[in-house]
Amino acid sequence: MVIDTSGIATAAAGGALIGLAAGGLYLTSGRIAGISGIFGDLFTRRPALWKVAFVIGLILAGLAARLGGVGIPNGPGTGPALLAIAGLLVGFGTRLGNGCTSGHGVCGLARLSVRSLAAVAVFMISAAVTVYIVRHGLGGVK
Repeated sequence: MVIDTSGIATAAAGGALIGLAAGGLYLTSGRIAGISGIFGDLFTRRPALWKVAFVIGLILAGLAARLGGVGIPNGPGTGPALLAIAGLLVGFGTRLGNGCTSGHGVCGLARLSVRSLAAVAVFMISAAVTVYIVRHGLGGVK
């Protein structure tokens, strides 16, 4: 079995930047960088300006990475329709779980939140089961 390690440095750099951004937001404003909550609040009557700026920054960072040559990983069967469906399911799951991986995994665990620990355990177990089903139960897609 060959393990592809080509994306490890990129993933590590991305994780470090997420940690720096979350820590910076918390240290400078006392606010938690839970993306689903920040994004969800954009649809209220008057969203806070910092939340609008935060989401615009996320979008611009993605565009800058794309313009800088960073590609979007392509998995089996990924296309615009599947990505849109996956995004909607993730949005539903974050509302159901009262937060997303950035809120619970990065910020919540750093604050030693028991609720976040439980949420992250569910995220990780669900991810492991999903990978197993996709790789072994759906015809061995790799």
